[in-house]
Amino acid sequence: MAANPGAGVLARLGEVTRGVPDGRGGALWRLAVDGRQLDANVVRLAPGAGVAGHVEPDLDVLLYVVEGDGRLGTGEGERPVEAGCLVWLPRGARRGMVAGPEGLAYLTVHRRRPGLTIGAAPAARDEGGEAACLLPRVCPDCGRPAPDEADVRFCGRCGSRLPARD
Repeated sequence: MAANPGAGVLARLGEVTRGVPDGRGGALWRLAVDGRQLDANVVRLAPGAGVAGHVEPDLDVLLYVVEGDGRLGTGEGERPVEAGCLVWLPRGARRGMVAGPEGLAYLTVHRRRPGLTIGAAPAARDEGGEAACLLPRVCPDCGRPAPDEADVRFCGRCGSRLPARD
């Protein structure tokens, strides 16, 4: 099997996170190679900031803590994480993250989701209604639809704040 001509070093995580002001959070880097089968993101949470607990129904996620520390919330309780921790988040498992006093930067890797497509929404199955609009659930930064849970406030893919829901 021939090597992918695009294979090689994509980023140096220490350089991606170096020099980011303490109060800044959000996505610092994304895998943006055409035709890829994986998605990967480096996300930084400011001190005390977090990603609300949520359930990812479709994807297993591998998370590597690049720098800082914090707490990983799971269905079994909270677990401390620090730089160097490698965490597996199985699909269907509840997860959330809160940064410690120095903030937290982490890399996530998971199977790529297909992008949203533009077109007609599927017809409603019962009389008198239209298909639900997903727009309030779509992450403004990466386009991923969030789970339909009222308490989800941050994107599970890139960590960005989701639009407010009614």
